[in-house]
Amino acid sequence: MTFQLLVLLHTLSATIWTGGHLILAVMVLPRALRKKAPNLIENFEENFETLGLISLGLQVLTGLGLIWIYFPHFEGLWALDSFLSRYVVTKLGLLLLTVTLAIHARLFIIPKLSVETLNSLAWHIIAITTIGVLFVVLGVGIRLGGYF
Repeated sequence: MTFQLLVLLHTLSATIWTGGHLILAVMVLPRALRKKAPNLIENFEENFETLGLISLGLQVLTGLGLIWIYFPHFEGLWALDSFLSRYVVTKLGLLLLTVTLAIHARLFIIPKLSVETLNSLAWHIIAITTIGVLFVVLGVGIRLGGYF
């Protein structure tokens, strides 16, 4: 039952995180760029940020729990001798990249957000959204037994 609950919570959190970023990237960002209105992104973030961060945190916790089930005591995780270890390590790398981009945006772009810095934030949004989709693709791949 623990495994099923972890997968359910992980999937639900991934749906919120990735879905929110897809809405931001596909619906809000183009309008903000077209109108040169960074406040559209700020408004979205104001409404999504708490739920998004909770979802990301829950993904990290449930992901670690799933890793522990697949690789007890993390043994064999770094061997990269199976699709599972390669996918999981790739997801951990994507998580590190996500955290790095989020910290950079939060410390250096968002405090100075203006029409002039909107393009920099746009690249971050596109990158985070792409990473979110890759998380989902790899997660599905884990459940399906790999793609290759």
